Amino acid sequence: MRRIVWASVLGTVVEWYDFLIYGTAAALVFNKLFFPTLDPVAGTLAAFASYAVGFAARPLGGVVFGHFGDRVGRKAMLTLTMLIMGVGTFLIGCLPTYAEIGLWAPALLVFLRLLQGIGVGGEWGGAVLMVIEHAPDGRRGLYGSLVQVGFPAAVAASTATFLALTSLPEADFLSWGWRVPFLSSALLIAVALFVRLRLVETPAFARVKEERAVARMPFLDVILGQPRTFLIAVGLKVSEVAWVYLLTVFSIVYATGTLGLPKRLILDAILWAAVLEFATMPFFGWLSDRIGRRPIYIAGAVISAACALVVFRLLDTRDPLIITATIAVVMSLTHASMFGPQGAFMPELFGTRVRYSGASLGCQVAAAISGGLSPIVATSLLAWTGATWPISLFMIGLAAVTLVATLAAVETRDLDIARR
Repeated sequence: MRRIVWASVLGTVVEWYDFLIYGTAAALVFNKLFFPTLDPVAGTLAAFASYAVGFAARPLGGVVFGHFGDRVGRKAMLTLTMLIMGVGTFLIGCLPTYAEIGLWAPALLVFLRLLQGIGVGGEWGGAVLMVIEHAPDGRRGLYGSLVQVGFPAAVAASTATFLALTSLPEADFLSWGWRVPFLSSALLIAVALFVRLRLVETPAFARVKEERAVARMPFLDVILGQPRTFLIAVGLKVSEVAWVYLLTVFSIVYATGTLGLPKRLILDAILWAAVLEFATMPFFGWLSDRIGRRPIYIAGAVISAACALVVFRLLDTRDPLIITATIAVVMSLTHASMFGPQGAFMPELFGTRVRYSGASLGCQVAAAISGGLSPIVATSLLAWTGATWPISLFMIGLAAVTLVATLAAVETRDLDIARR
């Protein structure tokens, strides 16, 4: 079990690192290097639009790899998704800029971002299933949350990498410094692949295969056969995924652009937020094993709505300590509280025959809707109104959706998922 957890966590860290460094680069440099002909606001929106393309591609990855994950097995898909992600990320680091090849530069950037999205769209479902389908009863919430820790670990790694590079002169950072995080992922991919190739298939899937009960078209079985469960899964995701990208991507633009704060301050705050989630995410996963998934989610949705009312007021103080504490605490209250238990909760909603497809689709459709669009929506609302209260209303609305989905869901803590 220890080897399975470490292999899944390590692979997830690498996959999310590859996916997340794009968001930081989009907030810091892509508007200048790939969309330089646009004014600053339009350039930032264009960079965020290319960032959102990866989220739009994630449901496609969920469909494709969910299908084969439910038919062929979890292990093979985990290896393939990592290769796709690694190639896309490395090639982004090699791209010429707009000044060198003109419109081909943003076109190639968008294409490679699509590859990233497809890769991560199939990765998450396989990683959590590999762990929770091996986990003992009564501990799936904890073990699933350990896989989820791969996300804040990747946030910390990607943020720390860019943080180290901010000490470079601006010209060096724009010419070659921003490429380092993308190119260095090749080594991380090689290590994670070596570890993952040693995994064995999960007992639950092995049983389905032995009984010749493998679904022929898992995607259609989820969409047509379990539409209510699918919509619940989407609703469970929309609030926390919007919060994490609001705090780790939009906050960079807001702090450096609107508030005029140094890049290092906001990157430091994001780094501390990610480090805090190393503890809070497993805690919420463990707690969901004790009191249930639904109570944790209900509390998380309500607290998320409350945080939306105060987060920008605290950031607007421009006080470094208040800003760092705000980003760190709000990230745990709005993201870790739901993302931790989600590693078990969402897959538990579906039977083994379609679990990879169901969990992947629910997660990735929600990520495409609110995760990829939240920085764009927030930037547009701020530019349109010159105020942050519309962004707060947007986040409250997403929290309400998650609350309704949670109330409609069944409690899954005590289900025997090996026999479903």
